[in-house]
Amino acid sequence: MHRRTAPRLARILACAAVPVMLVATGCSSDGDSGSKKESAKPTKAATPTAAPSAKAAKYAKLPEVCKTVDEKTIEKLVPKAEKKEGRAVSTGNTNDLASCFWSGLNDADVKDLQFRSLTVSLKRLEADPTQGSAEKRAEGFAEQQVNKATTEGGAKDAKTEKVDGIGDSASLVSTETKKDDNDYKNQTVVARTANVVVTVKYSGAGFEGAKSPNVDDMKSGAQDVAKEVVGAVAKANQ
Repeated sequence: MHRRTAPRLARILACAAVPVMLVATGCSSDGDSGSKKESAKPTKAATPTAAPSAKAAKYAKLPEVCKTVDEKTIEKLVPKAEKKEGRAVSTGNTNDLASCFWSGLNDADVKDLQFRSLTVSLKRLEADPTQGSAEKRAEGFAEQQVNKATTEGGAKDAKTEKVDGIGDSASLVSTETKKDDNDYKNQTVVARTANVVVTVKYSGAGFEGAKSPNVDDMKSGAQDVAKEVVGAVAKANQ
């Protein structure tokens, strides 16, 4: 009796050590010496469907947003900027969202008081299993920014056009707004570079009856800034 029990115990311990994924093949029980061992038929295990792997994001970080625009560009586009280095806007996690603001009034010539403001915003997106790749999410966010620019601040006469040579894709939104009896011309460039969305808003107005800013100059300035920022994003991730 003792001889039969020892081998049987060894086989039970061996079965217990088999990984769970292999348990379906079974281990036979030790019956009477005269009976044959019966092996359980292997069952077909269901193969889990693996979720499609999302493409890794190209850019892992954002540059310091207030340093994405050269000071010479600021001098040209924002007359007598209060802070040439810009004012960072608190956004929490600056590696995913960042914004900087410049403003200035050229009060040297009281007959032609010109106000300008410039805002640069960056948004970095990661892949999401339920929403798609980082680039796809960035495309969706860019569309939202374009739509927002057409109505923001009570904007009117919105005109949207595609522009070339800025990131992977870019749009320019031209609007007009009125504040404190001053008419503002606004140019917003929304550009996507891989998984980062760059939004540049350049606004200007002539105060106290001064002439309104030239729209073509405003468009050109906004696009120049967007190009600099896109380049800064790539440089920060080298």
